[in-house]
Amino acid sequence: MVGVLTASESEQVPEQVTAELDSALRAVGVTLPSLCVDPVSAASTFMAPLVELGRCNVETAQRLAEVLAEYAGGAAFGHDAYDGHGPEGRRR
Repeated sequence: MVGVLTASESEQVPEQVTAELDSALRAVGVTLPSLCVDPVSAASTFMAPLVELGRCNVETAQRLAEVLAEYAGGAAFGHDAYDGHGPEGRRR
């Protein structure tokens, strides 16, 4: 999880995280065409930079839902599945 960022990190970290998310989504067949760092929040000195997930077509939303459902049903990317118990969840 990202904590308080230095000025340099506040420029680099959002771009890096956005690229990692894009790569992970593409690896499972999901492309979010509007995925980017929100320029307003990135330029702000009062708020943390936000990642804009954007809008997508129905087919992309359906594929994303399928991937998330598959992950919720079992392990993916070497991580244990979340079982839905509380905010932290318990790992299986």
